Amino acid sequence: MKVTDHLEKAKRPLISFEIIPPLRGGNLQKLLALIDDLEKYKPPFIDITSHAAEVIYEETSDGIRRKVKRKRPGTLGVCALIQNKYQIDAVPHVLCQGFTREETEDYLIELKYLGIDNVLAVRGDDSGYKKPLQHGRSANRHALDLVQQIMGMNRGQYVEEGLLDAEPSSFCVGVAGYPEKHFEAPNLASDIRWAKAKVGAGAEYIVTQMFFDNRHYFEYLEGCREAGIDVPVIPGLKILTTQRQLRSIPRTFYAEIPRELSEAVEAAKDDREVHEAGVDWARRQVEELLEADVPAVHFYVMQSSDAIRELMTRLDW
Repeated sequence: MKVTDHLEKAKRPLISFEIIPPLRGGNLQKLLALIDDLEKYKPPFIDITSHAAEVIYEETSDGIRRKVKRKRPGTLGVCALIQNKYQIDAVPHVLCQGFTREETEDYLIELKYLGIDNVLAVRGDDSGYKKPLQHGRSANRHALDLVQQIMGMNRGQYVEEGLLDAEPSSFCVGVAGYPEKHFEAPNLASDIRWAKAKVGAGAEYIVTQMFFDNRHYFEYLEGCREAGIDVPVIPGLKILTTQRQLRSIPRTFYAEIPRELSEAVEAAKDDREVHEAGVDWARRQVEELLEADVPAVHFYVMQSSDAIRELMTRLDW
């Protein structure tokens, strides 16, 4: 079922999760245990991140060597697992960064054959690797370009022209939103214009980047509505569980950590107290969002369900 169908039929706000595939050669049983835990909360859909190749530098006996490698293959396999073993709709991420339009089309065809109805179209982070384009090949530069390609395929328009039996796909396309604006956008108004362009191209819902101050979400939602964006805007949350995240989250995701939360985490005597502070803050966020009648709450779980399990107990979900 499409994400938008789930949202329309829901009698209460939904819960969804985002996870990542194991590292290359990693243990699948750990991922299965994670999904087993998340399944208890009846998520109608689960997002699975996708990862392009990236540049790494290794010290060798001959000096520093530059290598290009993909650390987390497996998005397609994890999608098939979730969709078929757990009967939960999988929402794979589709990237611009690191893939040609031809590779993207092949990936979408594979998803279509698996019966996957949903994708999240994102540009992807700059991994430092620019894939050289062979003659006749092209790449999407922005998420807007990617949405246009997917919607073209929904109309039966493929990259390879002149296909006689080209069957249209029927993907429901979600896109990312940035309550504190994308770090490359000059201001929030400019960022919302990009969101409107993606919706105009065919995106049917927005999932926000993580935020820790609900005011950012409410201001972003108001800006979207004033701009004429009428699709669901799903808030994305992350439960802060380590002191290191006070530095890594703002640096990586450009998300502000409110003073009250950061002071509680800094004052924590051990990991358990940090965990307690993060879960309690998330509980307060969720309760306020539910009172505002959000369509769903999306959690960036990634690899561990410990904090989610405790949060759901406190929320009596």
